[in-house]
Amino acid sequence: MKSIAISGSLRENVGKRDAKELRYQGLVPAVLYGGPTQSHFAVSAADLRPAVYTPNVHFIDLDIAGAKSQAIIKDLQFHPLTEQILHVDFLLLDEAKPVTIEIPITLTGTSPGVKMGGKLVQKLRKLRVKALPKDHLDTIEVSIEGLEVGKSVRVREVSVENLTITNTPEDTILSITTSRALRQAEQEAAKGGKK
Repeated sequence: MKSIAISGSLRENVGKRDAKELRYQGLVPAVLYGGPTQSHFAVSAADLRPAVYTPNVHFIDLDIAGAKSQAIIKDLQFHPLTEQILHVDFLLLDEAKPVTIEIPITLTGTSPGVKMGGKLVQKLRKLRVKALPKDHLDTIEVSIEGLEVGKSVRVREVSVENLTITNTPEDTILSITTSRALRQAEQEAAKGGKK
């Protein structure tokens, strides 16, 4: 999985006033969980953007005052009006411990149902996956090859080596539905056949 480097500086004071001052300077208060102790630090809002405003998932190579570690973004808080990032929680990665991450789905192949005029409806864009950090992928490929109109792909039909998908097995990832144009064409054909 790809990673993004972010450096941070340790926070001397932890509190609302200090956090407000950091945000005013273009910094975001952050916490690193998962180690022997929690680390409170601040990162540049500009450095966070490539990791936050993307459909992709990244490991984060953190450098907090010279201490290097690898983490994932576990939680983000945004301002309700301005969408400014108010706070970020990082989770320290341990090579021996499985971690759960939402990984984007990439569709592969061509559906004969879509070629005939059917409509592809994708209900899930990410899958929740539990695995060791080294086994995580950038995307999970789901094939639509051979899908006819009226057919769908469910979570239980997708399996990836060394990954455990934790979504409900019966959830539909995507389906090929009858489009309005295809429905009209079928109705026209049915009317034409009755004459």
